[in-house]
Amino acid sequence: MLNDTLANGLSIVQQNDKQGKRDCNVQPASKTTKRVLEVLNEEGYIGQAEEAYAARGGQLKVHLLGTINKIGVIKPRFAVKISDFEKFEKRYLPAKGMGVLIISTSQGIMTHEAAKEKKIGGRLIAYCY
Repeated sequence: MLNDTLANGLSIVQQNDKQGKRDCNVQPASKTTKRVLEVLNEEGYIGQAEEAYAARGGQLKVHLLGTINKIGVIKPRFAVKISDFEKFEKRYLPAKGMGVLIISTSQGIMTHEAAKEKKIGGRLIAYCY
């Protein structure tokens, strides 16, 4: 039984990327999963994510670029202030300036760098490097 669609989707992406595949199907698709994949596309970790019809839950076809070392969700979803970003960067990313934390804010899902620029906090949901 599936409990976390985002964690399932990101693990599928990581497994297929490590195997050297050019694309994969993430199922079931949710709005959160789709937005996180869009952020990863904007940052250059994956290619486009396109919706494909499936009977239950929908499906996303993700084009892979082979640039992911590690990707995962952050549980529990820590609440983060602007001053706390550096602490979580040290915890989840291998080096300063390498990788991204993905944060859910009141203005939508974005990277920690974009949240710093907008001076807003939120909840940590994923990381990628």
